[in-house]
Amino acid sequence: MQLIDDFDQCVDQTANFDNFYDLIWNVATAQGMGLDIWGRIVGVSRVIQLSGTQVYFGFEEATPGPLGFNSGVVFYAGGSSTTNFALADAPYRVLILAKALSNITDGSMRSINAILSALFPGRGNAYCTNGLDMTMTLHFNFSLTPVELAIIEQSGAIPIPVGVSFTVVQT
Repeated sequence: MQLIDDFDQCVDQTANFDNFYDLIWNVATAQGMGLDIWGRIVGVSRVIQLSGTQVYFGFEEATPGPLGFNSGVVFYAGGSSTTNFALADAPYRVLILAKALSNITDGSMRSINAILSALFPGRGNAYCTNGLDMTMTLHFNFSLTPVELAIIEQSGAIPIPVGVSFTVVQT
């Protein structure tokens, strides 16, 4: 019996099961690869494509369309190599949960507003309105970052009905 007890202690997998549950299975505590797995399950990618152009500041002859010092976003360092942006774990977790809600929603205005509230908690009013002409408007009473705008436009976390076009309005 002692031999069996010693073997059981040597191959005890309790710590491994706890780590698996915390780092992969539980979406609230998952990290890195665990969130990537959850992203594949719900159908949303960690990497999003940023659109639009950056506003550079600096000397006019050195930059494409500069605004002058203290007005732009970043120094111009030549052409960008990519417009891909990988989300960190915390915002990716919120996106995964919003996409999961989008996957099971009925597509009503009420559920779209709930998803917008989940994506932007404590930021201000975010809501959608029906144009009654196959259009929908997403209103944000705060400024969206380029990453947040890309999430709204590309991730599929907001269920836009088929044949309906949508616009984003920021105030």
